[in-house]
Amino acid sequence: MAKGEGAEQYSNASLLNKSVSSDAVKLAKKHEGKHKLSVCNKICYAIGGAPYQITASALGFFLQIYLLDVAQLNPSYASIILFSGRAWDALTDPTVGFLVSRSPWTRFGRMMPWIILSTPLAVISYFLIWYVPPFEDGKIFWYIFFYCIFQTLQTCFHVPYSALTMFITSEQKERDSATAYRMTVEVFGILLGTAIQGQIVGMANAPCLNRTEGFMANHTNFTAFAGQNESDHSITLQHTRDAYMIASGVVCVIYVLCAVVLSAGVREQREAVGIRSKPVSFFEGIKMVMGYGPYAKLVMGFLFTSLAFMLLEGNFALFCSYTLGFRDDFQNILLVIMISATLAIPFWQWFLTRFGKKTATYVGILSAVPFMILVVSIKGNLIVTYVVCFFSGVAVAAALLLPWSMLPDVVDDFKVQNPNTTGHEAIFYSFYVFFTKFASGISLGVSTLSLDFAGYVTRGCHQPDEVHLTLKMLVSGAPVILIFIGLAIFYTYPINEKRRKGNCKILQEIRNDEDSESDSTEVTNMI
Repeated sequence: MAKGEGAEQYSNASLLNKSVSSDAVKLAKKHEGKHKLSVCNKICYAIGGAPYQITASALGFFLQIYLLDVAQLNPSYASIILFSGRAWDALTDPTVGFLVSRSPWTRFGRMMPWIILSTPLAVISYFLIWYVPPFEDGKIFWYIFFYCIFQTLQTCFHVPYSALTMFITSEQKERDSATAYRMTVEVFGILLGTAIQGQIVGMANAPCLNRTEGFMANHTNFTAFAGQNESDHSITLQHTRDAYMIASGVVCVIYVLCAVVLSAGVREQREAVGIRSKPVSFFEGIKMVMGYGPYAKLVMGFLFTSLAFMLLEGNFALFCSYTLGFRDDFQNILLVIMISATLAIPFWQWFLTRFGKKTATYVGILSAVPFMILVVSIKGNLIVTYVVCFFSGVAVAAALLLPWSMLPDVVDDFKVQNPNTTGHEAIFYSFYVFFTKFASGISLGVSTLSLDFAGYVTRGCHQPDEVHLTLKMLVSGAPVILIFIGLAIFYTYPINEKRRKGNCKILQEIRNDEDSESDSTEVTNMI
């Protein structure tokens, strides 16, 4: 009888051990798969980055020439609008970043409600930026108001979306992969924004005005455009204004669709935050983030390189139209750059994985310098311009991919060095966006003012030699100098591949310990 009872106890214990072991295995598999992202998840996440880039490319490439030649504002007024909008946008980023970091978790997550609620008002304000009001007095205030409103709402979308990288998974490899998907779609978004705005507007491009009175006396040497459409009087300025509104309407529809796909296909993982502690206050967060050396060096380095590419972006349409004489082809030239950048993203993702992110930064950013010099050296040769711009798109891809690929590394490094703080992810991302947007505002404001001082003629078929020289400096000379300054700062950036991998290992061990504690509790409850 005792033997039978012993066998029964052994059998029960064996079954219990098997049950506990089976549950533990299931939990381990659950935690292993919890941080993995499917291809569908990555694509939906990536699509969410398209609205920002589509609108940013349309505004970056076309808003300056729209204000000058379509809305027909004085260059000094256009400068005020461009700088005010970007400066206001920059100031809203830290505020929104703090508010996002203090937002409570909902059933949709912490970031997603910001994205969903900001979308409807953002598309309305964006559409009204491209509308020319039927009054002259106060027109500048119309554009400042709606430009600032849109930038604020766009910040409420973009800052949470940028920080979402840290919440979709805790795996560094998965985040890098998702970032590569995101950058591919974002570059395609820039391509799409350039194509929509450029091609629709290009079909209704009003002819320039041959305003030579009082001009020839002071400027005996000037560049005439090839293929001017002065004789085409069937296209009026009103047709051009309508084309801008149609293009903005198409962009608004795409904006909404992308937001819907993002909200439907991505789920935030609260566990991806990893280290559990009380979030820091706003000023403590600012002090910790801005005082953190690796972050400051990364941001300052990319601030100068981003400013270089922003100067090129903001003035390239005017440069192609007036200095190179390709008034009817500039939208196609921009399209070639963006197609090249889209195709180059997978190459740079492979390169940074194979040779490291710091090496990829030097090679990728420096590769833009020869093409910036070549583009101002060619003399009205359209085919050569297309070739040069195609190869310059490869460098543009690197400039877009690398900052967003390296920011998570800095956040991870900060977590390792400051294990008792959390809730700072949005602050890191918002301050990076703050600096890049502020730099963009400075570049656009300074560019337009420089053109005003050089004697820019609104919708003129001919521009003074001083304008051509200014445009060359804005798309070549100044960007090259800024790139070298940025890379010199980046030389001191301390997070190399060895340190990055070490941080990943430490954070993974912390997460494993937390998962083990959680698993032990769950298994005990099951028993």
